[in-house]
Amino acid sequence: MKTLFKSQDLWDLVENGYPYPDEEARLKENTKKDSKALFFIQQAVHESIFSKIAAATTAKEAWTTLKTAFQGSSKVITVKLQSLRRDFETLHMKNGESVQDFLSRVAAIVNQMRSYGEDILDQTVVAKVLRSLTPKFDHVVAAIEESKDLSTYSFDELMGSLQSHEVRLSRTEDKNEEKAFYTKGETSDQKNGGREATGRGRGRGGAHGRGGRGRGRGDAQGDQRQSTEKSRNKSNI
Repeated sequence: MKTLFKSQDLWDLVENGYPYPDEEARLKENTKKDSKALFFIQQAVHESIFSKIAAATTAKEAWTTLKTAFQGSSKVITVKLQSLRRDFETLHMKNGESVQDFLSRVAAIVNQMRSYGEDILDQTVVAKVLRSLTPKFDHVVAAIEESKDLSTYSFDELMGSLQSHEVRLSRTEDKNEEKAFYTKGETSDQKNGGREATGRGRGRGGAHGRGGRGRGRGDAQGDQRQSTEKSRNKSNI
């Protein structure tokens, strides 16, 4: 809604009200702008909320009523801001958390702080994010700090750089896993092939060995019988 008012050149009037100059023409112009801003506010709120601003006669009055209703008094806003600042300072990326999820958490806290009037710069947010990443992003952080001017480096630019790096890192991990899988499979096949070859070699070698020994015993027995028969023949002669 704030953006809408700014686009219509009405935000200063909504936030600060309008002065009452002596010039009648200027007064009419301000009154017309104020009525336009009040109309936008009335059209934007839900029926259940409209009753809170139905009695308002100026845009500033209606806006102040809505701020108090949804943000609370100045004391409440101060307490909420303190809590948000603490959340921001203790914010760190979790192990296994994606860049998108982490940066979404950062953006949510920063947007809440800004909605309560905190003037937090992109420079502060960028510095916080770079301090809060997991160790696997250390070399990326070093590269960004050396190559970028952090005083002008925006949060959106940092988000794009980190997400691109995460995609490349994910591809590298997938390739390493695939390579490890194929290497493991080839090693298993080699082991199985070696055992089969060894089994076949032993089978053939063992069979030949036993066959050779069998033929040796048979030849020795035949020679012994022939010698015995010759001795008997000589005796008969």
